[in-house]
Amino acid sequence: MAHYMQEALALARLGIGRTSPNPAVGAVLVADGEVVGRGFHTWAGRRHAEVIALEEAGERARGATLYINLEPCCHEGRTGPCTERLIEAGVRRVVAAMEDPNPQVAGRGFQRLREAGVEVEIAAEFTAEAEKLNEAFTHFMRTGRPLVTLKAALTLDGKISAPEDNFGWITSEKARAHVQEVRHAHDAVLTGIGTVLADDCRLTDRTGRERARPLMRIVLDSQLRIPLTSRMVAESSNDLTVMTTSAAPAERRQALEARGVQVFVFDGPAGRVDLHRVVEWVAAQQYLSLMIEAGSKVNWAFLAAGEVDKILFYYAPKILGGLKSLPVVGGKGVARRADAILFHRTAITPIPPDEFLLEAYLVKESAGRVYGDY
Repeated sequence: MAHYMQEALALARLGIGRTSPNPAVGAVLVADGEVVGRGFHTWAGRRHAEVIALEEAGERARGATLYINLEPCCHEGRTGPCTERLIEAGVRRVVAAMEDPNPQVAGRGFQRLREAGVEVEIAAEFTAEAEKLNEAFTHFMRTGRPLVTLKAALTLDGKISAPEDNFGWITSEKARAHVQEVRHAHDAVLTGIGTVLADDCRLTDRTGRERARPLMRIVLDSQLRIPLTSRMVAESSNDLTVMTTSAAPAERRQALEARGVQVFVFDGPAGRVDLHRVVEWVAAQQYLSLMIEAGSKVNWAFLAAGEVDKILFYYAPKILGGLKSLPVVGGKGVARRADAILFHRTAITPIPPDEFLLEAYLVKESAGRVYGDY
């Protein structure tokens, strides 16, 4: 059984970036010890993984076992319920890695299959891997908000820029290629106006692979200082949103909107953009995941507001030192070590030869006490 489930998970990964706001799903149909159908879901293709596998299997689906990373759906969406297609095809057994966290399903798909006489088994040894694969979807379905990831490239002493001459990169080309893969898996990416002015960044998905929808780029810009000649604005194609305040000049807003840029006013504390409303807007668009690629002040503001779920820190084997080099998190900070924002479920992934990626999840009770001033 294990290798069939591993194949289903591998098929599901082929859909990463191509399924949002749906989950990535892979399906393998096995009859008499032979794979008779395979499928994985993409948003453009509409058909679910189970249906593609059934169509490939044809009559050989009767009496077969389906291996799948997520519970089959039992509700009417863009397509009909997969449970009914499986029952009609005569599938005898379904082995799934996890229950669907979508409240419209949430075990009811399994129940419908059992009522029709189909055996159902949860492959518990693959549940953690399956949840990680669809981490953003699972989080969104359970909380109603996007999975917010704070990403940064930094030195061993936690710096993201030097006081002078910041041309070039902190991390290697290999690490930056990994960032592109992560960006491809996200629905939206956010930065602050300071980063745009300093770097004239693009924040695009440069993997060249198919996406379910464009990567939405979001800029926090309280005064609408973003240059109309910046690469972000010049290259925008219904994929750039600027979040501002009522203090921003109306003519600047009009000029941006005339170039196809969305502008929203979300007034927050101290004349800044309200981060909670930004995240709420992201959720309302059904963007399942948001990655923050910003500077010290914005990083602090999101952390202090309790709006970060995880961090991805890419460490380079370098030290900048000094008090003027910017740390990965600046802003007001906390006054006591006892008030530190805490993380758990930490994992380190080597990026040979000498770099590494640190991934960790925020302990929510340790954040949100202070609203950062950025």
